[in-house]
Amino acid sequence: MVQMYNIIILLNLEDLINKYKICNYHVSKQTKTKTLQPPAFSHSPFSSPFTPHFPSSECLSTAMGSSPSRDAASNPASVDPPLASASAEPPHHVGLAVALPPPVDEKKDGVVDVNKRVDYLNLPCPVPFEEIQREALMSLKPDLFEGMRFDFTKGLNQNFALCHSVFMGSTEHPSQSGDIVKVPSSNYEFGANFLDPKLMLVGRLGTDGRLNGRVKCDLTENLILKINASLTNEPHYSQGMFNFDYKGKDFRSQFQIGNNAFYGANYIQSVSPHLSLGTEIFWLGHQRKSGIGFAARFNTDKWVGTAQVANTGIVALSYVQKVSEKVSLASDFMYNHMSGDVTSSFGYDYILRQCRLRGKIDSNGTVAAFLEERLNMGVNFILSAEIDHRKKDYKFGFGMTVGE
Repeated sequence: MVQMYNIIILLNLEDLINKYKICNYHVSKQTKTKTLQPPAFSHSPFSSPFTPHFPSSECLSTAMGSSPSRDAASNPASVDPPLASASAEPPHHVGLAVALPPPVDEKKDGVVDVNKRVDYLNLPCPVPFEEIQREALMSLKPDLFEGMRFDFTKGLNQNFALCHSVFMGSTEHPSQSGDIVKVPSSNYEFGANFLDPKLMLVGRLGTDGRLNGRVKCDLTENLILKINASLTNEPHYSQGMFNFDYKGKDFRSQFQIGNNAFYGANYIQSVSPHLSLGTEIFWLGHQRKSGIGFAARFNTDKWVGTAQVANTGIVALSYVQKVSEKVSLASDFMYNHMSGDVTSSFGYDYILRQCRLRGKIDSNGTVAAFLEERLNMGVNFILSAEIDHRKKDYKFGFGMTVGE
């Protein structure tokens, strides 16, 4: 008989739950009132959320043909007064919706809302096209040098400062055999800086006859003018460049004009909160060369990935993983189809309490490290080292920076 009951319960589970809800009125000995209790479901680790608790023997008897009226006829003393029709609640249908867990979009804590729509009219503004790999370059391209360097900056007022820089080391010059020849050299450089919220002027004059200047001016809230110039006493080595940068709500554009009939333009657009796509073109009239390139950048709070390709045969990929607030790892890959060169490198950026350590190693056998130690407020000690095992070229430098 018990086996027959189990078979009937399994075949008519939903109908049994409905009948159980109707008949599950319990009698309180103190208040003599009846309350409606919903069926309980088991959520133990060894049971499925679809498996309900089996009803009591009273409901089993009701579902199999017994009724409270029959029990009342056999035992009139156990019958309670009937409830008022106004207070009686109609039975509610109980189906699998009660047993199923809530969908993901209804969960508020710890789960992303799948129904959250992206507002494509309020996307963030992307980084400039020329800085699309800035996180990777920070770790993989430190300011390495060979020899001794000393930089001193003295602020005269809130906007104006003077700079002095001394360098003693060696410079590299290519030879006819293809080897690099190091020539000892020294240089002193005097500079002046003017910083204003809407204007920045930077100038450097060295004993080697080179004059460098930079200008950044905010013409409007969204339009910026940048001028970079380098003048030297050697013919055909002086350069000048004008950049007009426009910053939109979710895009950036730039137009460039330089010497030797150089013209260039680039544009980058945010297509999602994390993805931005861009393109650039250039024309070099002096050499009658042109090119076009495309770029993509995907950034989150934990990692940044970029990809660039150009018709000149260059393919560049980079990836930066933020391990913690102080540690980040970076890698890049570059392929030149014209020359067939393939280079990949791996680097790190570790920020300590008083210093910052950056280093890299590449597929050409070059290992480099760059350390900036903060000795005191406005005083930094610098160490630079680079070893090229393939070319047997070793570089080491140290320096100090005073002033901010």
